[in-house]
Amino acid sequence: MPYAAHKLRRMRIEVNGEAREVAQGATVASLLDTLGLGQGPVAVERNLEIAPRAEHATTPLAEGDKLEVVHFVGGG
Repeated sequence: MPYAAHKLRRMRIEVNGEAREVAQGATVASLLDTLGLGQGPVAVERNLEIAPRAEHATTPLAEGDKLEVVHFVGGG
């Protein structure tokens, strides 16, 4: 399969209870970037296990993954 065709393949995941489609080969980090949460303090649970922040860039997403993403907002 040509690289360009592979790039267009999508997979279904669930984020905070909502169905989403992401590109095949997406990582936790790329998902957070898509959600606009790549730089802030965030906690990610993937399939009932915490995904350590240090591993977000190297943790691939897979068809059917269920993620819970919690971002923290400061205030006073």
